[in-house]
Amino acid sequence: MQTRRRFVGGLGAAALGAFLAPLQALAQELGHARIVIGFPPGGVTDITARRIAERLPAGAYTRNSVLVENKSGAGGRIACETVKAAPPDGLTLLLTPCSCMTIFPHTYRQLGYDPFKDFAPVSIAINVTLSLAVGPLVPRGVTTLPALLQWFRENPRHASFGTPGQGGTGHFIGALIGIEAGVPLQHVGYRGSVPAISDLMGGQIAATVTPSPDALSQHRAGKLRVLATSGAERTPFTPDVPTLAEAGFEILTTDEWFGFYAPAATPAAIVAAASSGINAALKDKYVVDALAAVGVVTKASTPEQMAQSQRQEFLRWGPLVKRVGFTADS
Repeated sequence: MQTRRRFVGGLGAAALGAFLAPLQALAQELGHARIVIGFPPGGVTDITARRIAERLPAGAYTRNSVLVENKSGAGGRIACETVKAAPPDGLTLLLTPCSCMTIFPHTYRQLGYDPFKDFAPVSIAINVTLSLAVGPLVPRGVTTLPALLQWFRENPRHASFGTPGQGGTGHFIGALIGIEAGVPLQHVGYRGSVPAISDLMGGQIAATVTPSPDALSQHRAGKLRVLATSGAERTPFTPDVPTLAEAGFEILTTDEWFGFYAPAATPAAIVAAASSGINAALKDKYVVDALAAVGVVTKASTPEQMAQSQRQEFLRWGPLVKRVGFTADS
């Protein structure tokens, strides 16, 4: 604690001299950092955080080990609130899907944080599409999204889909598919992708809309079937799977980035050091290859680029959320 107090006391000077002092000097000051994520182990957020954490020590950000802390629940909001309340000393970072910052403000009237005031963008880390997948509850003969929608019409008691959390990107993609097709679909929110996919494979739910990497291994193993992905083009990991646009839902073309944030009052010099360290890790061949193996594409950015993208996505999702008519109180 004494070391932290001395460090925090000198933050003002460090920020003022950020362009004069090498970032390595900041690394010497930082203690053991942690990356907080809002989902259970095994999902795309967890895997990404752990691979990057392995390559952060000895870089510009910190020379010490970096811990990953799972604060799962509430669709990622618990993790966001945890980091909002953390000391702005550079020792705590949030890794979150952008929906927590761009969609949740439209759906939660009493969101426990302000995405634009309570956090400092650090760097985008990865970019993923979302996959609509079905499990054994859906007959094997259903191989396309139009066929699935027809099956839902004929079997309305099974017309549901699960996602990693209520109010996230997957929730709205699934809901909008139902609205566009005129098929009422019931949403089932989970505490992350892993339990949703577990119930999908167990036959408790018919379908899921989830980050594509979380469905990839089970799709390859034949334990679930991805019927469509959300990107503008087919993914290199599932080139045989059509996009939502190809299935007639061009309006739902989207992907989702996952990015790092620091508490809002974190000095610019520390944010720059963290961004530099994360960007270096994202270029590391070990990280690139390890994430590609699970269907993840790295996507580094500056803090400014991340802030701009956050604002654009926030504006884009507002009308779509309104069309679905969902709020946390509904």
